[in-house]
Amino acid sequence: MVFNSYFFILLFLPLAIIGYYALNSLRIWKGKAGQFFLLAMSLWFYAYANVRFLPMIAGSIIFNYCIHLLFREKDTGAIRGTRRKLLLAAAVFVNLGVLIYFKYYNFFVDSLNLVFHTSFSIRKLLLPMGISFITFQQIAFVVDSYRGEVKKCSFLEYALFAAFFPHLLSGPIVLHGDFIPLLQDEERKKPDWDRMASGIYLFACGLGKKVLLADMFGSAVDIGYGNIASLNTTTAVFVTLAYTLQIYFDFSGYSDMAVGISRMLNLDLPVNFNSPYKARSISEFWDRWHITLTRFFTRYLYIPLGGSRRGKVRTWINTMIVFLCSGFWHGASWTFIFWGFLHGAAMVLHRIFGKWFSRLPSAFNWLITLLFVNTAWILFRAGSFGVTLDMFRVLFSNRWGALQAEVGDAFLNYLTGNIPVIPSWGIAVAYLAVGFGIVLFGRNLYEKTQEECLSVKSGIVVVLLLVLSTLSLSGVSTYVYANF
Repeated sequence: MVFNSYFFILLFLPLAIIGYYALNSLRIWKGKAGQFFLLAMSLWFYAYANVRFLPMIAGSIIFNYCIHLLFREKDTGAIRGTRRKLLLAAAVFVNLGVLIYFKYYNFFVDSLNLVFHTSFSIRKLLLPMGISFITFQQIAFVVDSYRGEVKKCSFLEYALFAAFFPHLLSGPIVLHGDFIPLLQDEERKKPDWDRMASGIYLFACGLGKKVLLADMFGSAVDIGYGNIASLNTTTAVFVTLAYTLQIYFDFSGYSDMAVGISRMLNLDLPVNFNSPYKARSISEFWDRWHITLTRFFTRYLYIPLGGSRRGKVRTWINTMIVFLCSGFWHGASWTFIFWGFLHGAAMVLHRIFGKWFSRLPSAFNWLITLLFVNTAWILFRAGSFGVTLDMFRVLFSNRWGALQAEVGDAFLNYLTGNIPVIPSWGIAVAYLAVGFGIVLFGRNLYEKTQEECLSVKSGIVVVLLLVLSTLSLSGVSTYVYANF
């Protein structure tokens, strides 16, 4: 199940909101009926894609909560010292083992066959929905339990924290301190109409980003990458820029919808984006892009490795380790690992030469950062080094010319159903300009929702976005980050 579907918007979401508040108001099961209902809805959301994965997420929740209970026994002296460390290592190993099996088994087999000329067979494995996000979230909970940072948490609260449907598909990665205390706050069980309004506003804007922008750019990107050999340099540049906008509006739109849904339920998810394409350095970019992933790697990998406390060389090594892991987390491919390597190398160079670059004009630093990010996204989209090299050959072929019709027509067909009213290249260029105008000059949505959202202006925006987005839901659409 995805947010941008008639079933979710017209049935699932209204049922979840109405049922949650209605059961909370009845005060049955010690006021926990609403949470039971929300957990059931979350498991339904998860099982909707493939019910066979429901036992996996249920078993994972039970396993990690049992580990949490064992760590709580420290007060009785049952588990101390080395035993606690071994238990933590075993818990992390099990969580990563599940992720590695489903997501990386075939990658390792292919790599072994390539290096050692073996012929091990691959398996047809379906990737469970959101497994990368779920795994990291549960590892963080286990580590926090080991550190004694999880004070009070019932099984119901933990299960809802792990399976809460807004963040299941593509994050954000939530820590227990972000969410569980909200479940324990009795005031949060009552509807807050201001928060409801801001949640609807965020959801409508996120849906618009996804359906009206990301999917539009995605249709052109798919055509471009599917016919690289026939592209001229102008069209290749356009396609790479279109993907830069597609991945932003896709992932940012999903995060906006996730945060918006949570606000409708009077709960909070952490902010995951803060205008990342406005960054003037690669360090600032990672402070703004996928913020919760950066937080996870900083807190649970970079700092335990020693962070920046053990000298410059060790800091550079730790930085490279973090970004190599980040690249591998994103996908089971050497292109993702190399993408992580490039960003890690850029971060190291920023640490070495950052003071020198800070003396340069801000506009220059912004342009260099955006060009680097855009170029690195080519690896992200290509999926193989062969496709990546093909795209770079076209980019540097110096075959400039008009934007090719097959790419421009993707915008025309998407908007008008192949009615030649406006030249396709004009629509394409206009869309690209609007996309970059929004990400570079638009105000952050989270800042907007701190203000009054029950205004006539915001109401008109919400209605227009919901109507236009709903009318555009007929096309096939997937979330880019759902594969990660």
